[in-house]
Amino acid sequence: MENSPTTLGSKGLINKHEFLRVIMQCLYSLGYKKSASCLEIESGVRYKSIEFDLLESQILSGDWDDCIDTLNKIKDVKDDTRCSVLFLVFKQCFLEYLNRGDDRLALSVLQKWVPTLHMSNETVHKLAYNILALKEMELGKLDEDVISELRKRLVMELGKQLPPPIVLPERRLEHLVETSVTAQIDSCIYHNSQDAVLLYEDHCCGRDQIPTETVQILTAHSNEVWFIQFSNNGEYLASSSSDCTAIIWKVMDNDKLTMKHVLRSHQNPVSFVAWSPDDTKLLTCGNLEVLKLWDVETGTCKHTFGDHGFTVSSCAWFPDSKRIVCGSSDPEKGICMWDCDGNEMKAWRGMRMPKVLDLAVTSDGENLISIFSDKEIRILNLRTNAEQKILEEHSITSLSVSIDSKFFIVNLNSQEIHLRDVARKWAKPLKYTGHKQNKYVIRSCFGGINSMFIASGSENTQVYIWNRQSSTPIEVLSGHSMTVNSVSWNPKRPLMLASASDDHTIRIWGPSQSNKIQPAETST
Repeated sequence: MENSPTTLGSKGLINKHEFLRVIMQCLYSLGYKKSASCLEIESGVRYKSIEFDLLESQILSGDWDDCIDTLNKIKDVKDDTRCSVLFLVFKQCFLEYLNRGDDRLALSVLQKWVPTLHMSNETVHKLAYNILALKEMELGKLDEDVISELRKRLVMELGKQLPPPIVLPERRLEHLVETSVTAQIDSCIYHNSQDAVLLYEDHCCGRDQIPTETVQILTAHSNEVWFIQFSNNGEYLASSSSDCTAIIWKVMDNDKLTMKHVLRSHQNPVSFVAWSPDDTKLLTCGNLEVLKLWDVETGTCKHTFGDHGFTVSSCAWFPDSKRIVCGSSDPEKGICMWDCDGNEMKAWRGMRMPKVLDLAVTSDGENLISIFSDKEIRILNLRTNAEQKILEEHSITSLSVSIDSKFFIVNLNSQEIHLRDVARKWAKPLKYTGHKQNKYVIRSCFGGINSMFIASGSENTQVYIWNRQSSTPIEVLSGHSMTVNSVSWNPKRPLMLASASDDHTIRIWGPSQSNKIQPAETST
């Protein structure tokens, strides 16, 4: 077309010729061959480059000398790529010569072209091995249809290795669109849905995609609520309190919570709970007291671990729901692994073992992450026994691990939350600020689709929510009247968040509603 623009888009960043080739590739890959061919004719743009079109013709006709010559003449191809594709051509060439019994011609080609590749001894040996392997095949019995199919495969393999613009990368348009959609999702601070993203408009979620309003207040505890945690299947919530009880709440189909069991057995405040991975059992940790195992269905205590001389500071489950690990604030007790009957299976203790403040086992069972003596993080690989140590500048009060076992967060009394990767590939942690924490144990959690959010309690009565990619909060939730000690995001209902406070209540948060409804209170 005359006077046709060479670039497209409002910013002129899209080369029209390249754009048309990408569209043609997509049409061909989707099976719309007639449409793609019509586009080639109407636009005057060829889908295949002249070089690759020539190569394809030469390979399909078995014109090996010209094929090799064409490959050597193509510009802007890295030497290792050129050697790699020539190697593939040689293999096909040898196979065909040997198949028709022309050993002399096969050898002459080998002598003529292999030295030009400057191959390493290892590669030469590999080529020689392939030739011997070909000799042992029932060569001479490969008919023309088989040879034709092998040539087509060679064309496809060269198409994967040769660089653009000679050949387009596979599914280029799909990749470009997917990259654009991913970038829009990543830049959407409220994205919290598994629904497909529409291509018809730019993607942007609103506040209604995350929990921001109180939908229910649970008032059954008679004193400060110190810890809460949703079950792994999202059907229950467990809470522990300084009133010496723990409560199991049932999440109903209408997203309301009702009390299932009140667990009464501890003599001291209950500081911590932990769900077994199969959600049939619950551990409760008494403050400066023993650890108890409960049956979730019946609400009965199945076992008490340790004795009153064993001070449990934290506990966690292994993925099989048959083993637990407990940390003690008493350095002489260290860390113990028990089965559900209280039999000690393993222990990490000794004179040099510092007190354990918190610990967690990654959901894949690979790593035990522990917080020691205020500022030290240790990651122990349970398979290799390799251990990594991380030192924070300020005291750590709590630890939380993402569902996919890739990340963990720690709350510091410097009013920061640090996000680190378990594999320790990051040089520095990501940091989140805005909440208040100076003297109390404040717990945070991951939440939302793909654990893309972080929520935390705060000493200023509020709940803070961050998108993992931003260090400043995207939401600050008000409602509690005293310090918020713990938060838990429902792993199966991404729009449900719970918070526990010194004001004796648990608040259940849901998405913003257009018509304001007074939150319901539940005490029994």
